[in-house]
Amino acid sequence: MTNLRLSIHSTEHLWLRDFFIHRRKQIGLSQRALCKKMGVVSSFVGKVETGDRRLDIFEFIAYCKGLELDPIVLLQQIEQKFGKK
Repeated sequence: MTNLRLSIHSTEHLWLRDFFIHRRKQIGLSQRALCKKMGVVSSFVGKVETGDRRLDIFEFIAYCKGLELDPIVLLQQIEQKFGKK
């Protein structure tokens, strides 16, 4: 993670979007079902998954919880994968 303000098309963002999509499908949720579970508008998940929308830290936490993930563990995985050594 060399650039603090990464593009939504960066390797890191693409990895996270793919990770979220895989997890959503793994637990058997549609985009609409995840939106309902999170209490957000029906287009929210689709925009995140296509890269049209970035998540702030609070949305990231809510998104992780909607996907039954521990946000701390995921942040640690991201740091291990993309953080500076």
